[in-house]
Amino acid sequence: MTPPTLQSFPPLAAPGARILILGNMPGVASLQAQRYYAHTRNAFWGITGELFGFDPAAPYDHRVAVLTAAGVAVWDVLRHCRRAGSLDSAVEPDSMVPNDFASFFADHPAITHVYFNGAAAEKNYGRLVTAPATVSYTRLPSTSPAHTMSFDRKLAAWRQITAAVRA
Repeated sequence: MTPPTLQSFPPLAAPGARILILGNMPGVASLQAQRYYAHTRNAFWGITGELFGFDPAAPYDHRVAVLTAAGVAVWDVLRHCRRAGSLDSAVEPDSMVPNDFASFFADHPAITHVYFNGAAAEKNYGRLVTAPATVSYTRLPSTSPAHTMSFDRKLAAWRQITAAVRA
């Protein structure tokens, strides 16, 4: 049986965004909730809450407002794909269609750095997207619960984002 075609979300971005955090494709819990990083064990909101000074249990709209006000945009590499379950490794390679990054970067010219939330986002971006030469790229450890690195080690790696936002 062919897995369903999944559709990602629009970006979370405000005018003047300076960095972009890119995941690969929302997982099942996020797709059901229609919210980025909705899985209760995903460390994304815990890490970004620590970095930007908000309660990771605050209402979703508040968390989004704090991030976007800090100059952080959030999106995913894939616009749609076929996948059974939530694992990036389960995405069918021939089904991957990237988001429209040319338009996104044209609409957000202040973005100077992209941070990949894990290896799959970096790999698929590199494979599917023509990357602007004016942007720097860094892969960070995935916040997914499937990536078994401790929260403290993930947080330490993600701290570099705050320096980029302040630059």
